[in-house]
Amino acid sequence: MTQPPAFLLEDGQGEPHAFPGSKPAFVCFVKEDCPTCNDVMPLIEAAWGGLRESVDFFVCGQTETGNRALAEKHGLTVPLLDDSSLKVSFAWDIEIVPTLVVADPNGSPRHRFMGFEREEWRQALDDLAETSGAPQLEIDWPAFPALRPGCGSRSADPTIAARLQAEAENSPLRARRIDIAAHDDEFEFMFDQGFSDGMPLIPPTPERVMRMLGGTTRDPHEVIATVPPNMGEATVEKVAINSVMAGCKPEYLPVVLTALEAVCTDEFNIHGVMATTMGASPVMVVNGPIRHRLGMNMKLGALGQGNRANATIGRALRLAIRNIGGARPGGTERSTLGNPMKFSMCFAEWEERSPWTPLHVERGFEPEDSVVTVYAMTSGPVLTVDQDSRTGPQLAGSLGLGIEGMLHPRARLWGETLLVIAPEHVDKLAGDGYGKAEIRARIQEVAARPMRELVEDDRSAMGIKRAAAEQMEDEALDRKLPKFRSDADIHIVVAGSEAGSFSAAFHGWLMGETGSIPVSRKVLS
Repeated sequence: MTQPPAFLLEDGQGEPHAFPGSKPAFVCFVKEDCPTCNDVMPLIEAAWGGLRESVDFFVCGQTETGNRALAEKHGLTVPLLDDSSLKVSFAWDIEIVPTLVVADPNGSPRHRFMGFEREEWRQALDDLAETSGAPQLEIDWPAFPALRPGCGSRSADPTIAARLQAEAENSPLRARRIDIAAHDDEFEFMFDQGFSDGMPLIPPTPERVMRMLGGTTRDPHEVIATVPPNMGEATVEKVAINSVMAGCKPEYLPVVLTALEAVCTDEFNIHGVMATTMGASPVMVVNGPIRHRLGMNMKLGALGQGNRANATIGRALRLAIRNIGGARPGGTERSTLGNPMKFSMCFAEWEERSPWTPLHVERGFEPEDSVVTVYAMTSGPVLTVDQDSRTGPQLAGSLGLGIEGMLHPRARLWGETLLVIAPEHVDKLAGDGYGKAEIRARIQEVAARPMRELVEDDRSAMGIKRAAAEQMEDEALDRKLPKFRSDADIHIVVAGSEAGSFSAAFHGWLMGETGSIPVSRKVLS
């Protein structure tokens, strides 16, 4: 048994009692609503009467009112110590009451028993009498039950234990704490401090943060990313704080951590994504078994509101970028119009409904891996409606026509798209032998335009400049220019309900070294 920590508690008269003292010790944790604690109180009183001259007694009650009730009910003279703060119970790792500990004068434990077993308590009290030099106790042992299970300690209640852990000396919480005046509205305070994205936040109390940290095995002090533009160090604890504010459950935290690691890579370029006037924002796609464990939505309304996991995971990522990295509107975030996706955009792929290879497997992961993929998108989801096409070429062509207007019909070779195909469209495409490769090729074919149609004119100055076109041969002007630099720039996932001949596309930001490259990361526990 490990050495329990020292403590100082007061009895009902305000007298202090310090452990360890100078004598062998009898330490017992009790609470008034535990039947077994009530069963043993007469035994504790008898032990106090026979051993108090040579043994220090520490009977620690877990509520102040409960101590008074126990004393009155059992006519106790043994001092009941006030551990209503539960800090001593927590430090001693008390899971069950009563818990009896017999210790040497230096505080080293000799016995530790949970609940009540008559022979164990007899052994402990006989040992106390022998080591202290006191006479053996005269106790009517048959009057006590042979065995009684204990009750759960208040300090082990999950709603209380998180607070106690946060307040403990060895608490893993290191983030700066902000005290709020008693009459301040904590929700308005967080708005005033600039922590919010414009919607109310959950106050990140220490106990809530501790519960959130329970969702991962990673060290709370581990720095998982450096977040631009302020190059803030994102520890697991700080991400947990923002996940609390976003409304996440603890089991969502590994996904949020993975997403933040992904967007803070050089490839993704979160600084550029958040700073561009085009209004880009991360879009998160989740694959693998974790989709089901978290109850993520991949079916009806997958890209919209209503699912806690989808909404809060995406929101937690953006709050972490804002509050840790400092990307805030009016500061380095200079989006001309803004973007609803800057609140949240996270969904899961409906892999089981897809006849095609899932996104994460396409990107080099195993089917059983849980993976987050992040894209930098400027708008979406933009709906393509086609309830009439019956063949693969027709329907894929419709998707191409819908995507052709991305950013601008004359914008060519700029970015990428994330195409979300709903089940009705999936069935039509797959039924005609169309896989992802065929869909991508058909989109490129249908969206391609002769360069002469892309020259600036009276309708729009976007496109190939007239002066440049005048230097080109007819053969060059007749050459078709695709919408995307390659078929690989068209990313395809399956999601949505069974009903509805609609699919949707997210419109991408700039690609490559001057823009953003999609990043996929495996979720770690």
